[in-house]
Amino acid sequence: MPYKVKDALKPHNLKGISSDQIEQHWELYRGYVKNVNELLGEIAGAEPGSRHWAELKRCASFELDGMLLHEYYFENLKAGTALRPKGKLIQALDSTWKDLEVWKEDFAHTGAIRGVGWAILYHDPGANQLFNWWVSDHELGHPAGFAPILVMDVWEHAYMVDHGAGGRKDYIGAFLENVNWDAVERRYDDSRSRAG
Repeated sequence: MPYKVKDALKPHNLKGISSDQIEQHWELYRGYVKNVNELLGEIAGAEPGSRHWAELKRCASFELDGMLLHEYYFENLKAGTALRPKGKLIQALDSTWKDLEVWKEDFAHTGAIRGVGWAILYHDPGANQLFNWWVSDHELGHPAGFAPILVMDVWEHAYMVDHGAGGRKDYIGAFLENVNWDAVERRYDDSRSRAG
């Protein structure tokens, strides 16, 4: 069964991230979904073990992770939600980083690392730990078994329309103003339920 564009995830009415920016970014996500479906079809018809088959598999991992990371990203953008002040996530953030503002600063600095990629707040269900992590290419650098809790795209396409090529800092500020904490807390709760 082919993957489908998840239209329900498309954010609207954000502060500091325009509808035009979201539209252009959404088209990129649609391309990932299309490419994943095409590549999976090509892999099914390729000779297993051939160079062609191997290259298709390499491409598929980039496209699939690009699709999935964008789904996390768009789902965790929504204006007007707040982190529960006595919830498990705020307790974990406070325990790991001292308080929410220190975590935000660390996350913002992670997103400002030179290069293109992703800043991701991960939960390690095995150790019940939180980490702010940098990932460059979609398919490289993810800690195995960790659950993405909050995903921020910091490739230029995420902010060029609104903030220009040098506007990553302003974009990160806008992103943090539009976090869908309901989605983030749900992801955290889901990951904690797998803790060993």
